[in-house]
Amino acid sequence: MDNTLMPDKIIIGEHLYNEAIQRIIQSAERELLIFDQDLKLGGFSSLAIYELLQQFLSQKITSQVSIILQDSAYFQEKCPRLLNLLEIFGHKMRVYVTNQSAKHAKDCFILADGKHYIKRIHIDQARFKYAYDDIATVKALNSRFDELTEAIQDTVSTTPLGL
Repeated sequence: MDNTLMPDKIIIGEHLYNEAIQRIIQSAERELLIFDQDLKLGGFSSLAIYELLQQFLSQKITSQVSIILQDSAYFQEKCPRLLNLLEIFGHKMRVYVTNQSAKHAKDCFILADGKHYIKRIHIDQARFKYAYDDIATVKALNSRFDELTEAIQDTVSTTPLGL
């Protein structure tokens, strides 16, 4: 195991951040909650993330992915694979955009199954922490996710309006 990517430690580095995101997604069995400014960082446009999310969504009938973004332009323009997943798995994958009241949030995080997480401390710095079976931290982040849910302004759709 790579000692530079140890759980429960603050880690620095974009490449390590991307790798840790993949580990957290791999750990999920039923639910992924993702909050990010725009998905530019973390390798979300990569084939690796696409394949992990596709496998996760295909694996169980009850699996769910909810993504809350502050801006959906990058997702819609630079993540065609994820858009494809949204089209295929629209019944179990949702992508939302926040209103102005949530634009101040500068961290991002992913929660898996209510027990695993990765949290980037600030969008401008590749400092993050991830952990498995840390229910207390995940519970606090889940409350943040619920607050962000209240600030949803729009839903990203793959179909034109009216169809």
